[in-house]
Amino acid sequence: MRPLALSLSDLGLVSPSAVHANLAPAALHEKALQRQEVQLTADGTLVARTGAYTGRSPFDKFIVRDSETENTVDWTTNQPFDPAHFDAIRTRMVDWLNGREVFIQDLWIGANPAYRMPVRFISTQAWHSLFVRNMFIRPPAGSPAQDPEFTVIHAPDFRADPARDGTRSEACVLIDFTRKLVLIGGTSYAGEAKKCLFTVMNYLMPTRGVLPMHAAASLGTSGETAVFFGLSGTGKTTLSADSSRLLIGDDEHGWSADGVFNFEGGCYAKTIRLNSKTEPEIYAAARRFGTVLENVVMNPDTRAVDFDDALLTENSRACYPLDYIPNASATGMGGRPQNLIMLTCDAYGVLPPISKLSPSQAMYHFLSGYTARVAGTERDVQEPCAVFSTGFGAPFLPRPAEVYAELLGKRIAEHKVDCWLVNTGWVGGAYGTGRRMDLPTTRALVRAALSGTLAKSAFTPDPAFGLMTPLSCPGVSPDILAPRDLWEDPAAYDAQARKLAALFAENFQRFVGKTSTEVENSGFVSAPSPAAV
Repeated sequence: MRPLALSLSDLGLVSPSAVHANLAPAALHEKALQRQEVQLTADGTLVARTGAYTGRSPFDKFIVRDSETENTVDWTTNQPFDPAHFDAIRTRMVDWLNGREVFIQDLWIGANPAYRMPVRFISTQAWHSLFVRNMFIRPPAGSPAQDPEFTVIHAPDFRADPARDGTRSEACVLIDFTRKLVLIGGTSYAGEAKKCLFTVMNYLMPTRGVLPMHAAASLGTSGETAVFFGLSGTGKTTLSADSSRLLIGDDEHGWSADGVFNFEGGCYAKTIRLNSKTEPEIYAAARRFGTVLENVVMNPDTRAVDFDDALLTENSRACYPLDYIPNASATGMGGRPQNLIMLTCDAYGVLPPISKLSPSQAMYHFLSGYTARVAGTERDVQEPCAVFSTGFGAPFLPRPAEVYAELLGKRIAEHKVDCWLVNTGWVGGAYGTGRRMDLPTTRALVRAALSGTLAKSAFTPDPAFGLMTPLSCPGVSPDILAPRDLWEDPAAYDAQARKLAALFAENFQRFVGKTSTEVENSGFVSAPSPAAV
């Protein structure tokens, strides 16, 4: 157990009934089970249920608007919060904690020592303490105690009062950059603790010349670095955990002048329909002692988990330390990237499986941050829903979008990076009629891109979008590379392509005048009529 560097009384926490500081996983397992917070599976993992909140609650997240943030935060995309209301909630939350057991973890965020930040998590649940211990970087044994630069208080049973507090509901995620304090109340979903600090890093890192990224990263056998941008469900975790490469991290990274570094020390992988054949490394990690399973369904008699069961949510998760992946990097760091891959799950079924992007196209797609979402798994869903999320992580970007795009463009130019757009979504038709791109094919395309083989291929402009697509790829059928040819009705393909291109153009209007003309002109061309093809 490491000592506490800073007295809790500085926060007003003067009389908790017990303080459990920096407990190891076995002790946290024991506490969580004793307190009946979780259930034990047949594999020795813990299953936690988060109740009404099985995912993030973006409309309950606020940033305190004060002299620090007034002119630095983009208030068109972030919700402001009154400093006086923050102080009132903080006082009541700390008073509520006094008299209760609290669990504390002192951890780091940022694998690169030059940008590393000590952080403290104060929780009322043992399993949340285990979650953050898995998720962030654990200081080595014997490390000197450090005062935290940011503190997160997570009190899921504390309820805000919207009428009095200015919140939207009883749940709240409040970030105060002046006080360097985050308050989370009313929700047990552990991902809020992870993403609030990602938001913090997204605010702090650009001022230090670091591009914060909602992206995975990995290293090849010769040491070349690759970055994988993508929203949830596009394949970041799966593709970055390729056993032929060294995993730097699966979700949040910084890109400095020297290279890439992981913000975290763990993984938070989706488990719905997880299996040992397609994702063996993640499947094995999800069944190890120390792993926290969130909203995974378990047989009450055998205690066997069922990763196929979406009774509680499609967003079931496993949180485990990064070193549970056999090919994980010991340092969490890589050099300057040679390849940048932007992942999209196109449910319209029209984007090519892989395209090579120019630097201006890469910035266009970074600002667009496109994927598509389908409404669960109901058969009567007819239309996919386009999602545009700047940087593939707009909910976590406090500063204006162009701040991040400019940093990306600078890094691509400095490091001469090859950029790719990869569609992990549907082919041969839209969602409901086509089929999902199979993982072996996507892996073959990505491996060819990362090895440098694909860049040497002959390319042709895709007729619908003008994207440069390869004519061939080792181990991949040429038919899959031309998505229009896979549709039974080419005219239907053209109509879908025109629809998607129009959605891109409409979304990008908000960036016109905020970026270069070259980037603005890097959008999709209009899909041709059938007679023109």
